[in-house]
Amino acid sequence: MEPPDQVAAVILAAGEARRFGSPKQLALLNGRTLLQHVVDAALQAGLAPIITIVPPGIALPGVDVTRIENPEPERGMSHSLRLGFANLPAEVNAALVLLGDQPMVGSRLIGRLLAARGATPFVATLSEGARVPPVLVERSHFGVVEQASGDVGLRDILRRHAELVTAVDEPRMAADVDTVDDLHAIGGG
Repeated sequence: MEPPDQVAAVILAAGEARRFGSPKQLALLNGRTLLQHVVDAALQAGLAPIITIVPPGIALPGVDVTRIENPEPERGMSHSLRLGFANLPAEVNAALVLLGDQPMVGSRLIGRLLAARGATPFVATLSEGARVPPVLVERSHFGVVEQASGDVGLRDILRRHAELVTAVDEPRMAADVDTVDDLHAIGGG
C-alpha cells in the first residue's frame, strides 16, 4: 500500500512589519488575526503539517501550528523559507509556501494549486503576469530553497526557471497587507 500524499504548509510570518508599525500577523480582520485566516485556509485545504515562521517573542494564541522562531527576521524572507523547509518531516511530498499577510488567500485557490500538481516541480499563482505566492514546491526540488536569498523568497528562482513552473491564473489575487491602510481596504483594523 502506497503512503498517503502529504502536502505541508510553510507560512512565512516573520517579517519585521516596518511599514505596518506593529506585528501585522496579529492584526485583526473580522475577529481573527491575519495569520489565523491563512492557517484556517491551509487547514480547510487539508494541508498538514502547518509550519509557521514567526519573529522572536510573537505568541500565536488560538493557532494550532508548528511554530518556528526566526531569530534573525532582518535577514529576509529567504531565511524564513529555509527555516520552514528545514523543519518539514521526511514523509512530506510537497510544501505550499503561504504568506502570513495574505488573509484573503482561501482554500479554493489552495485547492486549485494542489490540483495543478504533476507536470512540473513548482506550481505558482499567476496574477497580473507575475508568479506570486502561494507557491507549491515538490519534494524533488526542496533543495532549491537553499538558493533563495534576500527578501524575495522564491521569486527569482521561479523567474529563472519558468520551464519548471505550472502557473494557476488568479486575476483577483489579494495583495499582501503591508500597511494599516491595506488592512482597512479589506475591512480590517
